Amino acid sequence: MGMTARVLAVDAGNSKTDVAVVAADGTVLATARGGGFRPPVVGVEAAVDAVAAAVTKAFTASGVASVEHVSACLANADFPVEEEQLAAALRARGWGTSVEVRNDTFAILRAGVTEPRGVAVVCGAGINCVGMRPDGRTARFPALGRISGDWGGGWGLAEEALWHAARAEDGRGEPTALARALPAHFGLPTMLALIEALHLETVAPARRHELTPVLFATAADGDPVARAIVDRLAGEVVAMATVALTRLGLLEEETPVLLGGGVLAAQHPQLNDGIRDLLSVRAPKAVPRVVTASPVLGAALLGLDGVGAKAEVHDRVRAHFER
Repeated sequence: MGMTARVLAVDAGNSKTDVAVVAADGTVLATARGGGFRPPVVGVEAAVDAVAAAVTKAFTASGVASVEHVSACLANADFPVEEEQLAAALRARGWGTSVEVRNDTFAILRAGVTEPRGVAVVCGAGINCVGMRPDGRTARFPALGRISGDWGGGWGLAEEALWHAARAEDGRGEPTALARALPAHFGLPTMLALIEALHLETVAPARRHELTPVLFATAADGDPVARAIVDRLAGEVVAMATVALTRLGLLEEETPVLLGGGVLAAQHPQLNDGIRDLLSVRAPKAVPRVVTASPVLGAALLGLDGVGAKAEVHDRVRAHFER
């Protein structure tokens, strides 16, 4: 197959980028890590520069100058037009003969299944769901937040908790332990003090996501309002998974439903049990499990699918990342 019969796997998320160079026999020649990938914030070229830094490191370490196929799973690739734009930007770098760009949620899905078949729901800062079949058919959502009908994700959960806590304190809403727990997290006495701190940014806006674990802890202690929010998230996860399974015609056959991202990987019993219970009613053949495999493994396996690699090549790459 020669020196170019390899895959460059890229998993570029909002917070970090992982790359791997894979030989024709499935040996992982080099891996590297880079910064976050945020085209909406910095522009496409600057975002790809961050990926390029990691790719250069991996190419140098592996002694490879280019590859046969680039398999890139990228955050913020939410519409086909964005995938095409990002693919063009990657092609221009000359890393490989062919380039395929997908949303980064596909990397998490492919990392967790032995063949390209199943559904993944990822709940991190936001919430997203994708599904795929071996024939190439996929199911997905725009996953842009409220404007695309999404609810949930760490950011949305924190906002929901704040909303209920504010209303509990001033009397518009029902009482909840969140009204004490959320301000206490920042060493503040009341919700009013926390609202002021968030408004004046004496508590940095980026720290809002720290309230999501506080929400889950409050729910675990039995607070009804907090528990209702967690139950609602379980419902959202199952709604997305069921729609993806239905679109792909997988509702009637045993299909893995992978749960990934920080919120789902944290294995909160109420959330994960709630998801299993609802799935058993709405998609009884679905087999839910939490995926902990590295997403760059998924990008590599998708790349090997693309070049028609044999099963043992896939197995060797998986063994490298799961050891």
